[in-house]
Amino acid sequence: MLYLLLDSLRDWLDRVGLYPYLRILDQVQFRALAAAGVAFFMVLLMGRRTIAFLRRLKIGDSGLSDAAALRAHTAGKANTPTMGGILIAGAMLGSVMLLADLQQFSVKLGIIVLVWMACVGGADDWLKLTAARRGKGRQGLYAWEKLVFQLGIGLLVGWFLGNQPGEMTRVLNLPLQKSYVPGGPAPGLWYLPLPVFVLIAVLMVTGVSNAVNITDGMDGLAAGLSAIVSLGIVALALIAGDQGSAVGLLVPYVPGGDEMAVLAGAMAGACLGFLWWNCAPAQVFMGDTGSLCLGALVGYVALVIRQEIVILLMCGVFLLEIGSVVLQVGYFKRTGGKRIFKCAPIHHHFHLSGWTEGQVVTRAWIVAILLVVVALASLKAR
Repeated sequence: MLYLLLDSLRDWLDRVGLYPYLRILDQVQFRALAAAGVAFFMVLLMGRRTIAFLRRLKIGDSGLSDAAALRAHTAGKANTPTMGGILIAGAMLGSVMLLADLQQFSVKLGIIVLVWMACVGGADDWLKLTAARRGKGRQGLYAWEKLVFQLGIGLLVGWFLGNQPGEMTRVLNLPLQKSYVPGGPAPGLWYLPLPVFVLIAVLMVTGVSNAVNITDGMDGLAAGLSAIVSLGIVALALIAGDQGSAVGLLVPYVPGGDEMAVLAGAMAGACLGFLWWNCAPAQVFMGDTGSLCLGALVGYVALVIRQEIVILLMCGVFLLEIGSVVLQVGYFKRTGGKRIFKCAPIHHHFHLSGWTEGQVVTRAWIVAILLVVVALASLKAR
């Protein structure tokens, strides 16, 4: 809204001599950093009141676990309120509305993704975690119901992004592949048919949202990893939206893609603010409300700036988490009860193997930072 206000009053501000004091808002780099700061302080300022509100409603995690070995560990968290993702989603929404260019279609669609997935996660959290207080009724959304909503927003994202104008709209951006040669786009680029692009969009939005959701199992784990990945995405978005930088690094140039840096900055700030309350011992958990919308937005931004593979590399810890669950469940069913890991997701396996919760979380952060560095370095390797 601030940027739209500046845009609409630009001529008048210039005439009265005030524009030089506000022209910094024209710099997307500043607005991305400002979005991070605004989101961070929104979560910080509203955290205590929100946690108190959730406690009054007795919206707390049950502390139950399918693994008997983990029940003693999770029982100590039984009274910690969950659904704290409303802090993350609310701060991101407020920050983006304030500082992003709302005239950009990609920003509008990003807001829809954020609200859509926060509402799906919020409904699931509310039904599950107020079940004891209500005494009857639904215990949460069924898995197929959540999947329908995830697939639905993925289809919408794929359809609308795939029909946007631009020479790189549906290009398949492969690792180490040059997108440009002197004179224009590189020969041999693969341009995806719309149905294939939509399928990739569905897989990205659904897969990454579920991966972040599964990772949310230890104090600070999902929030810290999301903040690290979001900071990497800020850099990618600023490159994608600047023609000189994109062509210079031989990656797809996406007009308006730099506005995704504002969205990613808001994600990073909101997650860092949430860590203030979620670091061990956690005072609140994000629940599906936060994890589903964070993961969906990561997948969405990857599609907008045509950097799906690079961002999936940044999300390596998330992919390891969801992959460990798929392997564990598949192997368990195939062998009649045998397990690959002591417990899945894999962060519980490490915990049961002797690592403290703090060690698991910190080492996951370290791996994520290294993956972001490698992912960004891969751009230069082109």
